[in-house]
Amino acid sequence: MEEPDCPEGSVSDRGGERQTASLPLPDAFLEFLSENGLDPAVYSMAATIPRYIRLKPGMESQITEIESELKCVLEKVSWLPGFYAIPPEIQIAGSKAYQQGKIYGIDAASGAAILALDVRPGDHVLDLCAAPGAKLCMLADTLGTTGSLTGVDVAKHRLAACRTMLQKYCLGDRTRLFVADGTLFSILPVNSRMQRMEGSIGVEENGSTFPEWTSRRSWKDRQKTKKANANGPQHLLATLEPELIYYGKHSGLVGLCKSDVFCPSVDNEACTSGYDKVLVDAECTHDGSIKHIQKFEFWGWKTLDRRILDAGRTENLLQLQLHLLTNGFKLLKTGGSLVYSTCRFAEDRFG
Repeated sequence: MEEPDCPEGSVSDRGGERQTASLPLPDAFLEFLSENGLDPAVYSMAATIPRYIRLKPGMESQITEIESELKCVLEKVSWLPGFYAIPPEIQIAGSKAYQQGKIYGIDAASGAAILALDVRPGDHVLDLCAAPGAKLCMLADTLGTTGSLTGVDVAKHRLAACRTMLQKYCLGDRTRLFVADGTLFSILPVNSRMQRMEGSIGVEENGSTFPEWTSRRSWKDRQKTKKANANGPQHLLATLEPELIYYGKHSGLVGLCKSDVFCPSVDNEACTSGYDKVLVDAECTHDGSIKHIQKFEFWGWKTLDRRILDAGRTENLLQLQLHLLTNGFKLLKTGGSLVYSTCRFAEDRFG
């Protein structure tokens, strides 16, 4: 029987012969893959790649129950503590295990970045691109009951999703979240600067100290938000001070003067009072993500050229990534560790 024609830009293997077959990837992207020795066949494998979940610590005894509910086996990922692989078609959002905060979805690659950060008890940790929140939750879990965690993101609605996740999984006690431009953020950990601020603790400055956090907003805050909305997009923060949208009861903020907490770092202060660990999981083109590229099958393959291969857009992303990385180092304590991660190839093409 005659074999069917193979669409251009895909790969198949019949009788040991390598042929093109499957995704109609743009010529420019195929050329880029070829230049870098990457087989385009990998982008046809999304349906065979497992999805990953992370089990909340202490839930190990409930694995059998979770397997029964999800109707699949949880395959332990040996090199990534707490991670399990499940079939790609399994949906977790409707499960009780997910709704009760026993499991959450997170890519193994994201988990690997956090594992590389090697967070230790007592560390002051900064996630400079925190949204949508799965990595932030894993960082909080790893940190435990000491140290502090600061999450920063330029998009308020995405950072609000982080806040929801932290509360859902009961992981926000030592965390604070700032809506801010990560390339300009300069607020250091609270607990590492206690000596400098000792005289301010519990002392009111025009009544401006931090009470325990509540989701209820004051009339003044609501008016401030209305005014910001009226003045234009909230994501344009280059000239605005960071906005604190969440802080846990053990984050070190309760009782402090707001002017001290929002005090930016000066000179080389970060060398001794900066963050022990910084994660910069920067915005990118995502072309290194098989599942992300697969989405263009629905979005339209022509949009891949515009969103991933456009040199102008890529140059802008390169500059953003460089500035995020540079600022991450500025906020790092001497002897600390920074992990930089993306899921892209295209930036390297133009860099």
